[in-house]
Amino acid sequence: MEVELFGICPFTTTQVLLQGKWAMLTMHHINEGPIRFNELQRRLPKMTNATLSTQLKKLENYGLIERKMYDEMPLRVEYSLTEMGSKLKPVFDSIEVFGMDYIAYMKENGVKL
Repeated sequence: MEVELFGICPFTTTQVLLQGKWAMLTMHHINEGPIRFNELQRRLPKMTNATLSTQLKKLENYGLIERKMYDEMPLRVEYSLTEMGSKLKPVFDSIEVFGMDYIAYMKENGVKL
């Protein structure tokens, strides 16, 4: 991937922001509304705590999600989309529609990985 095009090419920029095995799935779950770390972990059981923590920090550093800590006991932290991250909602909706259409196509045409 040509990272030198980051911030210049819209496709490269988006690809860098959503790169990695877990970025899109993590964003998909946060897209549904504010969510706590443990709930994300339950929804992504094959993802380790360390990997999830790293992914959340990256997405936060990119300005796509925000981490909100509540001053209560026990400590409560929630992750939600930022205004910029919310702009990905229609993208994820389109990906979902395409994915469902492609799954149907695979079944109809015997396409396998």
